[in-house]
Amino acid sequence: MLERILNAALEGEMDAHLSIDERSKGNRRNGKIPKQVQTRYGEVTVETPRDRDGSFEPQTVRKRETILAEGMADQIINMYTFGTSTRDISKYFEREFDTKLSAETISSITDRVLPEIKLWRSRMLDPVYAICWLDAIHYKVKDETGRAVSRAIYNVLGINKEGHKELLGMYVSKSEGANFWLEVLSDLQNRGVRDILICCIDGLKDFPDAIQSVFPNTSVQLCVVHQIRNSIKHVGSKHQKEFLRDLKTVYGAVSKETAETQLDALSGKWGETYPIVIKSWRDNWERLTEHFRYTPAIRKLIYTTNTVEGYHRQVRRVTKNKGVFPSDTSLEKLVYLAYRNIREKWTMPLAN
Repeated sequence: MLERILNAALEGEMDAHLSIDERSKGNRRNGKIPKQVQTRYGEVTVETPRDRDGSFEPQTVRKRETILAEGMADQIINMYTFGTSTRDISKYFEREFDTKLSAETISSITDRVLPEIKLWRSRMLDPVYAICWLDAIHYKVKDETGRAVSRAIYNVLGINKEGHKELLGMYVSKSEGANFWLEVLSDLQNRGVRDILICCIDGLKDFPDAIQSVFPNTSVQLCVVHQIRNSIKHVGSKHQKEFLRDLKTVYGAVSKETAETQLDALSGKWGETYPIVIKSWRDNWERLTEHFRYTPAIRKLIYTTNTVEGYHRQVRRVTKNKGVFPSDTSLEKLVYLAYRNIREKWTMPLAN
């Protein structure tokens, strides 16, 4: 991994060095010189690019340098893994190694991960997944005019037949909607997915229909927690505690039949005061109670989208210092690098 990153960094430095001005002078690439470099992880082969007039001075691995500083090796990996800002990378290199890296050089280096993202996004998937959580995470990105606009990253987090987590796809869009989710699901189908047993989603309108138009046999479970949050918005503050206590007897019931009885009781007590809330539960009842068909261990997994929201919280720890991303590409790079680090922890299958 380190060898790949070092060579990508050198290529990025050369890309930045061969500016329009340099090329106008006739300067071009002139092959590569391989050499062995010692690192704390072992020996790696570094191929340093050359240019025709010999003005290229690499900073990642300098000329005649055969022992790479341990701190630099660690930091390069951390930069790629955690997506540190170009400003902080530049400051670190200047402070620790007396090496100046321009923002253009660092951007060219990080752009080298884009082919990896492209391959990852087009990889073939398993034909069957047991459970999939579908949700979007939102960011601010500068558009072509420099104005901050909203972007949604659609994530599909799945559990394969062995019980392991896997991020099936990551898609950037201008907003969250059922139509774009339809494109996402079609992409999964084109990449080899033939069936998803259970899909867990929030209450986005027409979302369940979009899923079942692509995967008609899939069971769709609406997030009960989202339904509770939406319900409580319409309940007066003086009634909220009592209403939540009564509502818990519905979603916390041991069976669907018991839950229906409790919903009738809730309707009898609160139906006249909050008819919109009761109507919402009745309208979505079949998809809110899908989890009752399964054992308690599976119910706990699927009655909420907490699994994918937990993944989003881990991503936000990496992206929290970014107020506005300069482009869609920079957003995609950083979120992918965060995911690549997170997936290293997904070594064990889900319990039970």
